Amino acid sequence: MLPDPLPLQLAADLFPNGISRYAIGGLLVGLGAGVIYLGTGISAGASTFLESTLSYVSDRSRFGRYVGSRDWRLLFTLGIVLGAGVYAVTYQGGAWTTDVQPWRLLIGGVFVGVGTRIGKGCTSGHGVCGVGSASKTSIVGVVTFLLVAIVTAQLVAAAGVSP
Repeated sequence: MLPDPLPLQLAADLFPNGISRYAIGGLLVGLGAGVIYLGTGISAGASTFLESTLSYVSDRSRFGRYVGSRDWRLLFTLGIVLGAGVYAVTYQGGAWTTDVQPWRLLIGGVFVGVGTRIGKGCTSGHGVCGVGSASKTSIVGVVTFLLVAIVTAQLVAAAGVSP
């Protein structure tokens, strides 16, 4: 018996370039988070790694706790940025670009930063490490992130806002 074509068409619509790159990327992210946790006992959330770089320029006590591990955290952060660059050059034929206006990127970045502080972590930390360790707080956080993102995207699309 042939499979129902509707799920196949839905998958093709959602993933026009196939799912292999997403599956491989997810496996690598999970593997990286696992290696970091096993090697250091630290969850690999990106906001903490980015926050640790502030210990290079700030004497505030909240950043002082990162001084002993900030060098490898900085390398981790650079790896995220450089990995995206290598992907763009290798698979997209050049640097990543967007049609989104710079002021919108700036405002969006501020909202993400504020949300990260309020949510006590970023989506990568809660989504990869928190959900992976069955943290109830992280599961509620991820469901909240997703619901707010879906509703916001629908409202923006309905309003006809373009990049």
